[in-house]
Amino acid sequence: MKIVILGAGQVGSSTAEILAAENHDVSLVDVDSDTLVRPGEKSDIQTVTGNCMFPEVLAEAGAEDAELVMAVTTSDEVNMVACQIAHTLFSTPNKVARIRAPSFLANREIFNDKSIPIDNIISPEEIVTRQVVRLIEHPGALQVLDFADGKIQLVAIRAEANSPIVNHQIKDLKDHLPGVDSRVAAIYRGDRSVPADGDTVVQPDDEVFFVAAREHIKAVMRELHSEVKPTRRVMIAGAGNIGLRLAKAVVKRKYNCKIIERDKKRGEEVTTILDGMLVLKGDAADEEMLREENIESFDVFCSVTNDDEANILSAMLAKRLGVRTVIALVNRPSYTELIEGTGVDIAIAPRTATVGTLLTTIRRGDMVAVHSLRNGAAEAIEVIAHGDPTTSKVVGRRVGEMDLPSGTKIGALLRGEEVVIAHDNVEIQENDHLILFVTDKQHIPEVEQLFSVSPLSI
Repeated sequence: MKIVILGAGQVGSSTAEILAAENHDVSLVDVDSDTLVRPGEKSDIQTVTGNCMFPEVLAEAGAEDAELVMAVTTSDEVNMVACQIAHTLFSTPNKVARIRAPSFLANREIFNDKSIPIDNIISPEEIVTRQVVRLIEHPGALQVLDFADGKIQLVAIRAEANSPIVNHQIKDLKDHLPGVDSRVAAIYRGDRSVPADGDTVVQPDDEVFFVAAREHIKAVMRELHSEVKPTRRVMIAGAGNIGLRLAKAVVKRKYNCKIIERDKKRGEEVTTILDGMLVLKGDAADEEMLREENIESFDVFCSVTNDDEANILSAMLAKRLGVRTVIALVNRPSYTELIEGTGVDIAIAPRTATVGTLLTTIRRGDMVAVHSLRNGAAEAIEVIAHGDPTTSKVVGRRVGEMDLPSGTKIGALLRGEEVVIAHDNVEIQENDHLILFVTDKQHIPEVEQLFSVSPLSI
């Protein structure tokens, strides 16, 4: 597929590298030539320096025959104009834009072929907010992903030494939880993926990914992790776009919430928007202030400013002062690995979350959702099975009989409104929504091929 990506920031560059590695024809455009240096060093990525809104720049990048234009600059207006030009001058069939302003997002009806021709909108702030809220709702989880309109969830959790299933085989889960059905999709022991079959023994500190119906998630979590008290109090450091969205979501769910914001003017604005909620003016890394606010009484501390270093330091301090779970927003990929073992429980990478959303639009096969996991090394996918037993490699076949690519596991499926855990004897039917975990992204093309429909009998 010929793809033009506008904006060589972290999201644009990361997406370009991923897509080029999957043999797509990728062009990357940015007004700043310096941001194009690293991607430009890769021979399979064409780079173009220039204004993303100018027709001649789009033409140089190959927009005339591109199947997809992704406008992911930091400017909503640039992204919207670029999509308009791609539509009007080059008849680009698919246009994706990064939109951040709440005013635009609240009026999505303006995005259509008769006004602003954008086919898919991505909002990093919305994606990150949903991700953090799910973590707040599931104390102890490292990651919580929704599939099938939230009916199925994939959860990552670190197995504790004193939890019921540790030092037991995975297949013992059904004996421990006779009324709950679930499936372990993957296990990571350190940096290594280990087989997640029924005979595998769960060890302390294993990172376990499991799939279950939404209503069964917490029961399975208790098998892997000591039961944690529900979240009641949340402190948010940073009242920017993400901090404000997060505060609204937290208050809506009836959690007690406090916000810390360094900028006095911004704090006053947010106080007005949040109907008088007190926004503390100060530095979230100020130990004295945190102590005065009884930081040890908070269940979750979320540091979501625009400064990675400030987020990491304030989260580490909050953890040391007694907060149960600390979450830090971290944009730089190199920092994500550096903070392991520092006391920061969860690092949220907007880049990774956003890239997964972008991948959904370009994967072959009818993929509903794609989530990039473990710094992009693995993926969780929701895909719809089409065809019949003569034209499909999956429809009419039992899970245990399927020739799945290496490191690929089907965790669950949605059939109509019914959640079905994908045990080996489950037969796939047309229009089933399958939830897959792929430990090695090199096998993604094989997954795409598996779910393609042949016009001829197989």
